Amino acid sequence: MRVLHTSDWHVGRTFHGRDLLAEQEAVLTGLADLVTAEDVDVVVVAGDLYDRAVPSGEAVETCVRVFGALRAAGARLVVTPGNHDSAARVGAFGEFAAAGGLHLRTRISRLHEPVLLDDEHGPVAFYGIPYLEPDPARQVLDSSPDVPGAAPVRGRGHEPVLAEAMNRVRADLAGRPAGTRSVVLAHAFVVGGDASESERPIAVGGVDTVPGAVFDGVDYVALGHLHGPQTLAEHLRYSGSPLAYSFSEARQRKSAWLVDLDADGLHEVRRHELPVPRALATVRGRLEALLAEPEYAEYEDCFLSATLTDDVRPVDGMRALQERFPHAVHLEWQPENGRATAELRYSEAVRGRDDIAIADGFVADCRGTEPTGGERALLAEALHAVQVAEVRE
Repeated sequence: MRVLHTSDWHVGRTFHGRDLLAEQEAVLTGLADLVTAEDVDVVVVAGDLYDRAVPSGEAVETCVRVFGALRAAGARLVVTPGNHDSAARVGAFGEFAAAGGLHLRTRISRLHEPVLLDDEHGPVAFYGIPYLEPDPARQVLDSSPDVPGAAPVRGRGHEPVLAEAMNRVRADLAGRPAGTRSVVLAHAFVVGGDASESERPIAVGGVDTVPGAVFDGVDYVALGHLHGPQTLAEHLRYSGSPLAYSFSEARQRKSAWLVDLDADGLHEVRRHELPVPRALATVRGRLEALLAEPEYAEYEDCFLSATLTDDVRPVDGMRALQERFPHAVHLEWQPENGRATAELRYSEAVRGRDDIAIADGFVADCRGTEPTGGERALLAEALHAVQVAEVRE
């Protein structure tokens, strides 16, 4: 059986205010071509199908089209929710969807019940472990003591609840026919993984990681949550997100894992790089140079993060930057003279100064130059108007 391991689609996410639905649909629908070319039997999504617990109608419609394309290409799908998803919403109509080849594994109380899919060697059991918010998950797990392998959850944080979930998975697997292969979908931060800036923290009481040994005893673990593709062990991997969702991911090569299972279990894992609908780039320099120098031409079609080093903050710098780089989405000002990074203390900034002097200092600190005569006149007029209004009240 050949499995395509994906995760963290985050359908509906924006990038610094830019809508990404078109790019997301292009990359995710393109997986259907990979399903056809590689004879993929099952596509798994290990959490964070959507970016919000209540996704927009457009995001849901995008997912429906992507699922339809993957199913039409011949793959069955197994999906489990992540910390961005609402498990109840993702799992809605799950029993009906399963009849069409879309298996939504969203209920903590049933995480020990696998999706069973057969190949020429027999059954493969797919266990979906939804993201386990520790306290609610503990309540559900502790309220089902009759499940094989069940034990009370002891301790706080992610590790105890995930360990108990895996105990139940292993107990169920042990009761199945010899030779049953196993794949676990889980959404967690496993020790040794590298985070980026775009994951939502899942720390509880300062503890957010779980050891990889928690997942011992199964053939393959399809992890979700971290957005960079990573191999923690041969059988323990993150696929990462299909698109970059922060500039910290600019150097990542987005990909998915092609996982082959033979009669003995895990046979081979291959990495398949995904297309990049729009590259990410970061530049640093004075605005005039960024707008004129030919060396920056290669970034004109990229999502761009620019750091301006002008001594004086350029007026309407983003608008000027977007004349050459229409997809510039992030701008910072860090003057070479270091003025913008100087530490400011409020008490020192206002001590012994009247309102006009404080306003002058604010403009200078924000922009790098003192207000002009005309700007001082406007500030004085505004402050006077406020004083008159306060007197009238």
